[in-house]
Amino acid sequence: MSTLEKLAESTLLPGFGGTTAPDWLRRRIGEGLGGVVLFGRNVVDDAQVRELTAQLRSERDDVIIGIDEEGGDVTRLDVNTGSFVPGPLALGAAGNPALTTEVAAALGERLAACGVTVNLAPCADLTLSPEDPIIGVRSFGSVPADAAEHVAAYVTGLQQYGVSACAKHFPGHGAATDDSHLSLPVLPRTEEELREIELVPFAAAIKAGTRAIMTGHLVVQAWGELPATLNPKALTDLLRGELGFTGAVITDALDMGAVAGAFGRNEGIPAAAVGALIAGADALCIGGQAFDASVLDAITSAIVSAVRSGALPEERLAEASRRCSDLRIPPVAVDLKPLDLALGLRAARQALRVQGEVGLTGPALVVDVESTPTIAAGPMPWGVGQYLVDLVPGSKSLRNADRAEILAAAQGFGRVVIVTREAHRHVHVRELLESLGELDVIHVETGVPGVVTGSRPRIDTFSGSKVSMIAAAERLAGR
Repeated sequence: MSTLEKLAESTLLPGFGGTTAPDWLRRRIGEGLGGVVLFGRNVVDDAQVRELTAQLRSERDDVIIGIDEEGGDVTRLDVNTGSFVPGPLALGAAGNPALTTEVAAALGERLAACGVTVNLAPCADLTLSPEDPIIGVRSFGSVPADAAEHVAAYVTGLQQYGVSACAKHFPGHGAATDDSHLSLPVLPRTEEELREIELVPFAAAIKAGTRAIMTGHLVVQAWGELPATLNPKALTDLLRGELGFTGAVITDALDMGAVAGAFGRNEGIPAAAVGALIAGADALCIGGQAFDASVLDAITSAIVSAVRSGALPEERLAEASRRCSDLRIPPVAVDLKPLDLALGLRAARQALRVQGEVGLTGPALVVDVESTPTIAAGPMPWGVGQYLVDLVPGSKSLRNADRAEILAAAQGFGRVVIVTREAHRHVHVRELLESLGELDVIHVETGVPGVVTGSRPRIDTFSGSKVSMIAAAERLAGR
């Protein structure tokens, strides 16, 4: 492998399939591949993840091992059970940055024990639009200064155990109304508005010492037609120059429709990789899908060709490789521990917002009304029913029942609990709630609280985590 090929490979962070490392990936790591990103498809439990990361590290000690572990609705370690900590919006609702530091430190300790070196979190985005399809509960809130405090607290807690934080999605995704996994959002902001709103949490993350920042696939029209991931005005002029960030810039996944789709299916990822490096990115995340060696070959070849043609200066590629090497800090050596829900439950309880009388005086019917999770979250266990049935004997749990089923099952129960995830964004859920006017309904909302007609008793959890579901069930049960 030539020097240029090695430089190119050192910037790549691909995803892969399976719970053990395929032979081609192990060989690539031994030859100098920058690292990998783990997803839910790679996870069984903590012990298995630790074995997997040890397997990867046996090929090269300083391999970067990243993961998307935000806590709450976006979890990889707890993809099979639901998260042991509430997500960012719940932590923002709890309103205690010191508690956010505690939660992030617990997450950092767990990731370190699993052998992870970079956590692609926290979201420094703001929750700004009710039509936002992708950030929502992943943000600490809508007030820039308040969210900034929690972002800084999270970075501080996570990095206590040597796991690098990566604030995302620069310059801020929350005001967008398109999902960049599928299409290219245009952020409705002037540069001055960005400085006053979206950039405030990113500046706080930088001040707190975040080792990485992830780009967002977002167009800001004042910077031209290129999304931030491919735009030197965003990454070089603003992030490096104005904000003074000196750490590693990691791209959001380059296989996402917002960037790869612009170049055509076959050429998309390699072309986006070259464009991101030219713009000022350092580490290239290629992770939403499970890739094989042929995709990496195409990306490496495109980067080398760009250097040889003069489109990508070799010193820019070398600089990116050096910054990637700064993410190869090994985490603190800690042992795996049995999972403890105590801290997460404490945070989830503090986050609850209650309107009206929600305490049950007897068994209830509880209906979990599922909505399709975001692409970032993916499917995972969700719902209050199983926990409420355990706490209030005689209660009955239904999932995704229609009006007729609910009315029939409600006979004999004094109250009905309807559990939703962002009901305001789903017409069928709003219509179901409106159609149950004759019943004594308690509404439990687990997403971003939205305006839903009626004045029913209500609990907002701000998170779909396991601990948030348990906390809601406890409150209903009067505990």
